[in-house]
Amino acid sequence: MSLADFIEGDLPGLIDDWTDYALTLSQPDSQLSEIQLRNSAADILTAIAADMREVQSTAQQQIKSRGDKQDPGSSFNHVAHRHAEDRLSHGFGINDVIAEFRALRATVLRRWQKTAPVGDAAFIEMIRFNEAIDQVLAESVRHYAYRTERIRDLFAGVLAHDLRSPLSAILNSGEVLLNDDNLSPASVRAAAFVQRGATRMRQMIDDLLTFTRTRLGDTLPVNLTSQDIGRICRDAADEVRASYPHARIELRLTSDLRGRWDGSRLGQLVVNLLTNAVRYGSGKVVIEAGSHDGQIALVVSNEGNPIPEHALPTLFDPLTRASLPNRTGIAAGIGLGLYICRCIAIAHQGTIRVESTQRATCFTVRLPRSPAQEQGSGQDGAGR
Repeated sequence: MSLADFIEGDLPGLIDDWTDYALTLSQPDSQLSEIQLRNSAADILTAIAADMREVQSTAQQQIKSRGDKQDPGSSFNHVAHRHAEDRLSHGFGINDVIAEFRALRATVLRRWQKTAPVGDAAFIEMIRFNEAIDQVLAESVRHYAYRTERIRDLFAGVLAHDLRSPLSAILNSGEVLLNDDNLSPASVRAAAFVQRGATRMRQMIDDLLTFTRTRLGDTLPVNLTSQDIGRICRDAADEVRASYPHARIELRLTSDLRGRWDGSRLGQLVVNLLTNAVRYGSGKVVIEAGSHDGQIALVVSNEGNPIPEHALPTLFDPLTRASLPNRTGIAAGIGLGLYICRCIAIAHQGTIRVESTQRATCFTVRLPRSPAQEQGSGQDGAGR
């Protein structure tokens, strides 16, 4: 008997075995019913049997064996997505999902062994079955991981949004205290510490909101207005000097650095790069800006130990930091600064690159002088 015929003929028994095992994995407080488990097993096994009956070319077999991308509208994907959604909503961990498929594979092959053909025919049937179940497993795990990440990003976004209100109250209260002439010098210093700490927290919350927004598929909004990169760089340098009085920041700006950008976003980008250079570098920090062929090139460089080569490919990824020995001033925050710099550059149809040698570490941002206004971006004069 062919394996596809066996699966369809012995479907009730296979479903019983699947359901018994899945129930042992289910959380004690799970509302996942035995009927739901049985329906999921029936859908997957029926889809596998139907796939095994289809004529498969050598090219199609190669695609499956390599795990290459499948048709997103295939029946396998629909079945796998439903399975992942059910398991996620009822508390199954990713290892539980994998264990289910491992048990299913073993159950089917063990029960089929009694009626399986001999020789190459059985071997070919097993290959087709393993390819099919691996395809469903891979898609179920991929969708489970995608949904898990999305839930986590939504949670982080809601948390960051809700933290803004109490934090604004702290900032406003600190401002009131700092303007109270009746406070003692010690109380004034304490209020100033509260103000600086709350300002830093607000920046981290804003970074987290930007991160979750881009992770959830939104393009970072930009409000394009007439700006001067030179002024943006000078303001950013003053801001960083105020926070780090020891910083030695030198500006090298050419003429005609005007264009249409989001001034607030570019200011954030330059401050992030300067802060990164001051914290991780040593010696002088240099900002250079110039124009060429309708583009503006902005370079922030610092002396100090180079960034390890192994860290460069993921340097702009979120929530990552290079391990930089012998560097002082480990960055506070949540590892989003360079990721947000990249988001800002991309939102302006620009690029950001890094080069790190024994001489210096240089971050280079290239921006068109007048990026195209994309749908969903702010308009001139619009509020943020």
